[in-house]
Amino acid sequence: MSHTSPVRPETIFTYGSPALKFGAGASEEIGFDLSRLGVRRVLVVTDAGMAATGHPARMADRMAGYGITAEVYDGVRVEPTDESMNAAIEHARASGPWDAFVAVGGGSTIDTAKAMNLLTTNPGGLMDYINAPVGAAKAPEHPLKPLVAVPTTTGTGAESTTICVMDVLSLKVKTGISHAWLRPTMAVVDPELTLSQPPEVTASAGMDILCHALESYTARPYTSYERKSPEQRVPYCGSNPIADVWSEQALRLLSQSFRAAVRDPDDIVARTDMALAATMAGLGFGNAGVHIPHANAYPIAGRVKEFRPAGYPDGEPMVPHGMSVSLTAPEAFRFTFSAQPDRHVRAAELLAPGLDRPDDAARYLPEALLALMRDIDIPNGVGGVGYTASDVDGLVDGAMKQQRLLTTAPRPVTEDDLEQIFTRSLSLW
Repeated sequence: MSHTSPVRPETIFTYGSPALKFGAGASEEIGFDLSRLGVRRVLVVTDAGMAATGHPARMADRMAGYGITAEVYDGVRVEPTDESMNAAIEHARASGPWDAFVAVGGGSTIDTAKAMNLLTTNPGGLMDYINAPVGAAKAPEHPLKPLVAVPTTTGTGAESTTICVMDVLSLKVKTGISHAWLRPTMAVVDPELTLSQPPEVTASAGMDILCHALESYTARPYTSYERKSPEQRVPYCGSNPIADVWSEQALRLLSQSFRAAVRDPDDIVARTDMALAATMAGLGFGNAGVHIPHANAYPIAGRVKEFRPAGYPDGEPMVPHGMSVSLTAPEAFRFTFSAQPDRHVRAAELLAPGLDRPDDAARYLPEALLALMRDIDIPNGVGGVGYTASDVDGLVDGAMKQQRLLTTAPRPVTEDDLEQIFTRSLSLW
């Protein structure tokens, strides 16, 4: 059931990552790190909620000690749209030029900063660069400025990746931009910045970490692709020995700390483990890729009806990214099991070492996921966020548009396959 053997199998995989500074207090040293790059004007990018904590302003103030002028932009929208990103880009263009960007926040902030960096250094608009078939998938012509990513939620791995994600409102689809130049120059991971994260956000973001690790670990192997020429190589190259190491380590950390981090927001040990797991999973999937759960997540988030999650800012309906990724994951991994049984079993052992292995090994990883989701109060499938059977066709259509991700799945995925996954995911327990 896996992909057919290529005529000329790929023999090369690629690996890229940002410079990394990890640990309590790491965010206090950004001014020094930027000064070594000759930076003089910096735009600190954040959202209103994070700005209210004072962290972004404190970072900007510390940069002054290194001769750096820093301004704070706090207009990022949680779960960004093309409209919110365009507003941020216009601000950056009007107030620039900037020598560097510092993104302080969750994946929404880091992704918005990536778009600001791209569109202040290159011509055109978002649709020129958004992945096909939604956009033109144009490659940037000019190198980007340095970007320092400072994650304050433990989940997205955006500090390590080459992608930025957004909702295109007119099309009701979640999509993104992917290019190696979008990868941040440096990731500064300071677990102390995550202590204010509500339990519901920890749960959703943590499921994003988990699916990053699981999807990259079960992605089709890089050797299953046709041999590429150098100019055809993309950041997502399939599962490979280096990405596997990061994914396995992330799963080990999650198995011991995920539930604890949700139960007690002030558990700094659990928070540190989650921050490290997020970074490791990002280093894994940022090279191997993700597949079905992430492809399904885009329409789940993009077509939201009235669902408003607890723990997030009041406002418009939304399904947080990590939550949307998790809602079809158990059924997605049941579907992919036949392509790589040993990997699915190993992933379940790492994630849930105390769980008895069922007689049907295909249920092992789904049952480990379901037990965790129940424990941390993730909604009961896509029905739990407001979808019904009548919505399945639209969700399938949105997921099929994510071919960049679906081609990374370990077995081919048809519309009928996705219909079954979504239908079975309407109620997971």
